Amino acid sequence: MCQLNHPFIHFIFSTENSLNKSRLTLFDLDHTLIPIDSDQSWGAFTTRVGWTDQEEFARQNDAFYQDYCNGVLDIRAYVRFTTQAIRIRPPQEAKHMQMRFMNEVIEPQIRPAALDLIKHHKEQGDRLMIVTATNEWVTRPIADYFGIEDLIAVELERDDQGQITGEISGIPSLGKGKLKRLQQWMHDQQISIDDVQTTFYSDSINDVPLLSWVNHPVATNPDERLRAIALDKGWPILELFDKE
Repeated sequence: MCQLNHPFIHFIFSTENSLNKSRLTLFDLDHTLIPIDSDQSWGAFTTRVGWTDQEEFARQNDAFYQDYCNGVLDIRAYVRFTTQAIRIRPPQEAKHMQMRFMNEVIEPQIRPAALDLIKHHKEQGDRLMIVTATNEWVTRPIADYFGIEDLIAVELERDDQGQITGEISGIPSLGKGKLKRLQQWMHDQQISIDDVQTTFYSDSINDVPLLSWVNHPVATNPDERLRAIALDKGWPILELFDKE
């Protein structure tokens, strides 16, 4: 569990205060702020409500998830796969299921330790952002639940009627794409890297590019490969909660 007297957390605050810089604190989402994979869980939810064939969907969903864990995910193919159930249904029905997913699947997985960590950073005056490889249709409601306005997620292309096409709009926020998207966001916000102290919490080997770029990388509930890198580089390791 997260302890708010964690020495590294206080090191960040004391160092940044002394430098008199604003603070930008970034969080990965899946297995970092929540102990599950929201994208994979959405897929399982669509099976439970009868939108997808249980056996075939589970087979493909698990294969994509394993590719993600191995760092070889074809994210464009995955987005086409994972949004198919949404695209073939009326918008109101999809919106209703999005709310049910939040209520029945995501909210029971929100841990007090994650809420306390977010609250702690907010109290320090940090600007908070979730940076995730999961699409914005799944993650925007989760970010709202955490009270985090700024979100970098996989943006879904929409047609002239506003319907999701199954394609990705812009750069996918996966691997190096997270760093590119953040740098573009900072440019658009007119935020100079020289004027801000950056912190990033993540569990995943896929996030090494962004972890290596920020001032304060925090390997949070890390997978074994990220744990090894963190130990080698001297990055702090934070066990926020037990993985499931």
